[in-house]
Amino acid sequence: MTENKLDRSGVIAAVAAFTFWGLVPIYYKALQSVGTLEVLAQRVIWSVPLLLLFLAIRDGRELWKNLRLPLVSVAWLVLSGLLVSTNWLIFVWAVAHDNVLDTSLGYFGTPLINVMLGYIFLRERLTVLQTAAVVVAAAGTIYLAWYMGRPPWIAISLATTFGFYGLVRKRLSVGPMTGLLWETTLMFLPALAYILWLMSQNNLQFLHMSVSIDLLLIGAGLATVLPLIWFNMAAQKMPLSVLAFFQYLAPSISFLLAVYLYGEPFTPGHAVAFACIWLAVALVSFESLRLARRRLRG
Repeated sequence: MTENKLDRSGVIAAVAAFTFWGLVPIYYKALQSVGTLEVLAQRVIWSVPLLLLFLAIRDGRELWKNLRLPLVSVAWLVLSGLLVSTNWLIFVWAVAHDNVLDTSLGYFGTPLINVMLGYIFLRERLTVLQTAAVVVAAAGTIYLAWYMGRPPWIAISLATTFGFYGLVRKRLSVGPMTGLLWETTLMFLPALAYILWLMSQNNLQFLHMSVSIDLLLIGAGLATVLPLIWFNMAAQKMPLSVLAFFQYLAPSISFLLAVYLYGEPFTPGHAVAFACIWLAVALVSFESLRLARRRLRG
């Protein structure tokens, strides 16, 4: 009975996290009148106190002990912080400029980038199905680039930056929330410096537009931290191999938002690219499930 309850709560937390991430374009669409860099800076600044509060409640007296890290780990977190902030910047810019469909394509492609990075940097062998998935996804992306007359830079950049972010974090034995606190703290001073520079130029939009915009900018910290808390709850209560299947919920919701709510053009090129990506994702998912079952039997 207890196990069923834990499983159920894990599923609820996973659905909440990935549904939130899928719907978050609506949030940043409401901030499209604010400069993208300011949105990013505000997101970083307001995330730090929320993360500190959450970790203080979770870890209690162990907080400062857990935050003490070797300098080499801090150096890697500087790199991961740059990668995740770049990913956030591209995402917010894409949403503000009516490219939600490209963000969906990018996050659908992230697991495939992870497979490639594992092969290149971690010497993980690719199975026949994984190799086929990478080839199919690449073919769809190349076709879309040919159809549009340009590469889908937003999708490629989002998938690549997030893939490398995961690769860097894989090297560190630092919890996701503790790592994010370090990353945002390391970005805090540059973000604050940018806000102060905007103030000196009379270009700061925070406190100069409307109460609703101000609340949304402050809430950007909560929009960053809350789904991560849910994700961590889910990760503690279900196998990661199961949790991995929930990750496709977010780009699926964003896809529906882009096409049916925001009316972004879904061209034949997009149809081919998405069909290839979905087929590739199905192949990778099937292979992951097959390997997980083999490990259980072994």
